Amino acid sequence: MKTLIIFFLASFLLFPIEAQHSRENFFGMWTISIEDGTVGWLNVHKDKGYLDAELLWVGGSVTPVSNVYFRDDNKLIVTRSNERTIKQGEVVRKFMNNQVLCFSIENDSIKGVSFLPQQDGMSVKETKFIGWKLPKPTTPPDLSKVVFGNPIKLFNGVDLSGWELIDPKQTNGFKVEDGILVNDPVQNKESHISYGNIRTINEFEDFNLKLEVSVPEGSNSGIYLRGLYEIQVLDSYGRELDSHNMGAVYSRITPSMPAEKPAGEWQVLDITLYKRHVTVRLNGKEIISNKPVLGPTGGAISADVDKAGPIYLQGDHGKVMYRNIVLTPILK
Repeated sequence: MKTLIIFFLASFLLFPIEAQHSRENFFGMWTISIEDGTVGWLNVHKDKGYLDAELLWVGGSVTPVSNVYFRDDNKLIVTRSNERTIKQGEVVRKFMNNQVLCFSIENDSIKGVSFLPQQDGMSVKETKFIGWKLPKPTTPPDLSKVVFGNPIKLFNGVDLSGWELIDPKQTNGFKVEDGILVNDPVQNKESHISYGNIRTINEFEDFNLKLEVSVPEGSNSGIYLRGLYEIQVLDSYGRELDSHNMGAVYSRITPSMPAEKPAGEWQVLDITLYKRHVTVRLNGKEIISNKPVLGPTGGAISADVDKAGPIYLQGDHGKVMYRNIVLTPILK
């Protein structure tokens, strides 16, 4: 018996038992930092007794996953699927491109690997990531008690002082014309031009941002708050309410009413970000009233919702014009 006890003690020391985790630890919202510098977000929950999840991965919208299940108490598997079509001569084939994400918990964070089949089916792109549990947003803050600092003019009407490309390897389509900041990402027939997004060199915490914007017919852009949350800029005049319309927090918060003007007209955005809550006034109408933002939006450049960040403007979508860009910080 003594020999047997010694054997078990030796086994325990040589092969320590992994920390036990409850599957419940996966439940909730997670913000994800991907190794290539992009951002994701995951929400795991039960719906009518069944496990379910929503995922944001790099760009696009927050969408329901195709499948989610536990492999064991410390392994969560998430898949999302996209249909693709390939024409082979006269034959058209449709495939489901299935991305598989494997999550595990380590202390108070998650980590894992994404497996994404390449278009030719001959290889798989593996991408590592880490993530942190997001606390639920607080109750809506009392905006009447907010104290503002001095206004900061982000655009001087003369040049791009105070702004820089997020990726210096890309082409800057922004220029100043007659006191207006214009982005016109024109493509040529010879080769595709990769236009970049621009950001303020300075970073900010909570603030009010006022600006005027003009969107040509059918065009599209976006304004990112702290590099995290996109306020949609889109020619959506006359469309039904949607979380992708002008003034929406992209794919997260739908405006309460339409307030857009027709394409080509100057429109006024008045945006307040405070304690992870957003208020948006478009052309004098409050279309989002102190609503919580549950996580980053597609295209975010930071996964840390508590960190100061820049204002950034999309430059890779369509033509857009800005003027009178003024940020007023909120004093803590």
